[in-house]
Amino acid sequence: MSDPGSLQTLLEVIPDVRDGLTRTERIVLYVLHETQQELNGRNVPTAMLYGRVLEYVNMSEAELHLYLDRLGVKGDGL
Repeated sequence: MSDPGSLQTLLEVIPDVRDGLTRTERIVLYVLHETQQELNGRNVPTAMLYGRVLEYVNMSEAELHLYLDRLGVKGDGL
């Protein structure tokens, strides 16, 4: 019988058949969208996004940047 923790880890890295997003990618996009609405459509600072994503998923700042790059989320270059 498999360990429940390993099953949860597996479910987090397998893309959903509906849209190809993993659970973590979906969380990042959801938090980004919610924060952007809160800021009246303005760009969301990465530090703010990182802090809010950490409420859902344990990841490093470098991992967040990898997810943002993979999802095509681009900053303003500043």
